[in-house]
Amino acid sequence: MTMLTPRTPTRLAPPGKGRHERKAAELESRTRLAGERLAGFSARPGAQVLQDLSATRNGLTHAEAALRLERHGANVVAHERAPRWWVQLAKAFRNPFIAVLVFLAAVMWWQDPADPGVVILSVMVGISGLLRFWQEFRSGRAADALKKLVTTTCAVQRRAGGAGPTTLEVPMDQVVPGDVVKLAAGDLIPADLRLITSKDLMVGQAALSGESLPVAKADAPPRSAGGTPSSEDLGQFETTDPVEADNLCLMGTSVTSGTATGVVVATGADTYFGSMAGSLVGERPQTNFDNGVRKVSFLLIRFMLVMVPVVFAVNGLTKGDWDEAFLFGIAVAVGLTPEMLPMVVSANLARGAVAMSRHKVVVKRLNAIQNLGAMDVLCTDKTGTLTEDRIVLDRYLDVHGNEDDEVLEYGYLNSHFQTGLKNLMDQAVINRVNEAEEVVVDARFSMVDEIPFDFARRRMSVVLGRNSIVGDLGRSEHVMITKGAVEEVLDLCTHMTDRGRKVELTDQLRRHVTRIAEDNNRQGLRVLAVATRTMSAPRDTYSVADEDGLTLVGFLAFLDPPKADAARALQALADKGIAVKVVTGDNDLVAARVCADVGIDVGHVVLGAEIDALDDTALRALAARTTVFAKVNPVQKARIVRALQADGHTVGFLGDGINDAAALRDADVGISVDTAVDIAKESADIILLEKDLTVLEQGVIQGRTTFGNTIKYIKMTASSNFGNVFSVLVASAFIPFQPMLAIMLLVQNLVYDIAQLATPWDRMDEEYLRRPRNWDAKGIGRFMVCIGPISSIFDIAMFVIMWNVFGANSEAEQALFQSGWFIEGLLSQTLIVHMIRTRKIPFIQSRASWPVMVMTVLAVLTGLYLPFSPLAGSLGFVPLPAGYFPWLIGVLLAYCTLTQLLKTLYIRRFGTWL
Repeated sequence: MTMLTPRTPTRLAPPGKGRHERKAAELESRTRLAGERLAGFSARPGAQVLQDLSATRNGLTHAEAALRLERHGANVVAHERAPRWWVQLAKAFRNPFIAVLVFLAAVMWWQDPADPGVVILSVMVGISGLLRFWQEFRSGRAADALKKLVTTTCAVQRRAGGAGPTTLEVPMDQVVPGDVVKLAAGDLIPADLRLITSKDLMVGQAALSGESLPVAKADAPPRSAGGTPSSEDLGQFETTDPVEADNLCLMGTSVTSGTATGVVVATGADTYFGSMAGSLVGERPQTNFDNGVRKVSFLLIRFMLVMVPVVFAVNGLTKGDWDEAFLFGIAVAVGLTPEMLPMVVSANLARGAVAMSRHKVVVKRLNAIQNLGAMDVLCTDKTGTLTEDRIVLDRYLDVHGNEDDEVLEYGYLNSHFQTGLKNLMDQAVINRVNEAEEVVVDARFSMVDEIPFDFARRRMSVVLGRNSIVGDLGRSEHVMITKGAVEEVLDLCTHMTDRGRKVELTDQLRRHVTRIAEDNNRQGLRVLAVATRTMSAPRDTYSVADEDGLTLVGFLAFLDPPKADAARALQALADKGIAVKVVTGDNDLVAARVCADVGIDVGHVVLGAEIDALDDTALRALAARTTVFAKVNPVQKARIVRALQADGHTVGFLGDGINDAAALRDADVGISVDTAVDIAKESADIILLEKDLTVLEQGVIQGRTTFGNTIKYIKMTASSNFGNVFSVLVASAFIPFQPMLAIMLLVQNLVYDIAQLATPWDRMDEEYLRRPRNWDAKGIGRFMVCIGPISSIFDIAMFVIMWNVFGANSEAEQALFQSGWFIEGLLSQTLIVHMIRTRKIPFIQSRASWPVMVMTVLAVLTGLYLPFSPLAGSLGFVPLPAGYFPWLIGVLLAYCTLTQLLKTLYIRRFGTWL
């Protein structure tokens, strides 16, 4: 019974590694141990496996099953669950900048509980967090609704005491090690099984291996490569990959045809699937967005920590009123802080999510929208993304490799008349023949007998009688048509059809036809041979012994065809600066063929086995120069993603299988589809309702627009605020009164920030959307320092004008000075938005969207109205003389002209703007 005890390593990763590295090591260790354990079951004879599990072919008793369920627990795997709504709400406020705003609001409240700034900051924080929470909460519910439970029970053989076995429908989560499970077409595999009987069993393993075609499974496969099939279950020579073991069926796969009986060797977390799922729950790794927001937030916080103490000290020393200096310092901190940043980011992301939903995309995590825009490498499987995820008959060839309708006819007869469940290739052959031809075939032939497919022979035959209504073809003879694996069919052939003549299949000709089949295999096609035999002495029944002395007719070649729009979609992604790398569990020949057909420069195809031999540094170099990876397992997929990230790339991963879950989680943006397995959807950030790269392209554009509008707000606001604070610093040193009251600074900031609420609805220049965009904290800092002080030049000019032209040069006239600077500061801040939002000439080469234009006009009118409004007295304003406004217009025009000139110089010097 030792086999039933789960074996978990005591230490899954070396100490001292980061949390992300430990998780990756844990995944690799668990998967390897599960694989080794399953390989052991595969290698042992079936009778020995039953003995090790203390089980019998008749199944467990009900009492024993109950004991094992208590001992091993329910047959469920660990999976990501959406957090409770209150946890999700709390996480929506977990942001360094929100923490700064909360701190400032707390200080302001402590100083003056009635300060309106407290309410303003609190509203900003509340709206930001609630926007993010509501969008992610709704998206999470939408993603949950996409999960469709195919089945909840399976057929298990159990006994009641000494009674004989009965077959029961048992809930999947109550299956236990030692249970004997019966499988039929359409069944999900409920746990990891060792087969003990099988008949014509074909299993779809795409979710685990990525291979599009079903694979044959049997309880008694050959003992070695090229070995002779045995009817006795002696086990299979040990394989390091349980997915490739012919006598194992793994949880998460499904039966496409045939029947079988298997004994459960692992359930829940001990299954191969469970070994991967157990390491995929908990905190997710930091993405490009997370790192970018953190760097930019701390950059702005550093600016605040430097500037605010300086303003406080200068004010205190020059004015002598330290209480007033403290209040002004707090106001400056608020002024320097882009307090709308969390709200604008959340609104931008929420708007992006809504826009993407119109393109049949569900955004589970809002941050993924920006990551999608920043993505410069997309790793994707080929099946269903580059291909149509269906098998078609691509060509039907004679023995010389030329297309021949006779080969298609014989292939069709074999597929059409077989009575068993037709596999995907049979259906592909039938689909190639039109309905009119089907009627003719039914009239010419009738079914006599068939020899079904089995794993050992790897072929099937039908025997047809020619109907007498067709004139001279109504001879009394039967025709056997055999279709199957090339090697097995060729071994039975003594002749071949050569341009309508039957000729002997000599060794030279045998090598020739073998080469034709191999050439098509190398082109990524799945090849079957078709052969016939005319029975001169007809009878009612035929056997395997009659499959002899066959005449080779030709070959049928199948593939999963490329999507018609795949090449265009890939080119569109390339035009937007995104390199596509194909990472598939399918074989290298198929992967290379499909990639070549859709225009991907294949180069050298790297196999999973090569990756295992490399350390992380070597893999980084290999991943950078490789386009196609084939035969890769889940651990290798995740390593490829991390290697690309370590090389500075923002990586997206598109996958829908169990074997994709780790890579989906590690990627900066994990993308799955609504038809994916649950664990893939849980690991993904974005779910496509159609597995289509064209949809993804639209998402990329939306992501870049979202990021562009976010960075636009940050650069506009941070540089403007920096310039304002610089102006305050100069004014504080030379003017004997406060250049602007704290309440004025807060109102100015509020009006400007409300105007910026339209930013998420602004458009981006087409040129900006052509390449990936990333957070650049250093670039933002440089932008603030270079562009921010431009406003200070004109602020100081306005100081001089107010001081000398309008006589606002004493404490008695300070309200006039403050009112004049308030209007100039607000209007310059608002209008400069249009200068900064584009690298082009504003209003002429690039115009803002109408919501931005409307909010600009409203902000300007509000600023002009406030000194003349009923609120003027309470806010400290006084009306301005008419002579002020020509000076204001001159200052603003000069400001815009200089900004445009310096913008051109900045772009020439640094090669970037936004």
